[in-house]
Amino acid sequence: MATSSYITGRKRYQRPQAILWSENAGTLTNGLYVPTGYEIGADIPEGTDQNMIDQFLILSDHNRANMSFSTERIEQRQRTINGRMRSYHIADKLKMSVSWNNLPSRAHAGVANFNTEGDPAIQGISTYKNTTNEYTSDGGAGGVELLDWYENHKGPFWMYLAYDKYSNFGNDDEAFGHLAQYNQIVQVYFADFTYDVVKRGGSNFDLWNVSVSLEEV
Repeated sequence: MATSSYITGRKRYQRPQAILWSENAGTLTNGLYVPTGYEIGADIPEGTDQNMIDQFLILSDHNRANMSFSTERIEQRQRTINGRMRSYHIADKLKMSVSWNNLPSRAHAGVANFNTEGDPAIQGISTYKNTTNEYTSDGGAGGVELLDWYENHKGPFWMYLAYDKYSNFGNDDEAFGHLAQYNQIVQVYFADFTYDVVKRGGSNFDLWNVSVSLEEV
């Protein structure tokens, strides 16, 4: 089950990976936004509710390009009789695109079996964040994991983002202390997903270029 310690354990560096995809909006636990349920590849205890399994996927920052944001402003504009423009604002909706170059096709040498602290324990392999058997630089999803999520999500899902947007927490001094956590959660649809198999590896993994576009619900 994902907890604040699990999310903290899954990050390789000081800050979490920039993007997480989830089936749910999660909860705020110990100051961290945490998705409900188990990550894809987690070690699942016997008797676990099936609705709690494969609930989220942490994306890798491995060779990730910039995250590009744009806003679609939904409004009705009309000129009045004196020629001035009048606007009826309905909503602002986020559009985002992101890509990876030479992303390993798989994150690990086998099923990660993440434990309660977010550490992989690949069956038959003694590992604690063992980079020999962990192919992405931070243990985040490889190309196949991204493609599998796309193929299984024709409808909406939730995207957690970790980048400096302290204004989500206010404008006082405390608002500046949330850099090392997910600070924005958006429900999105896939707008586009493309991938290129750049190089086929010998026995470990291939290298993919992946490009993804998403739109807010």
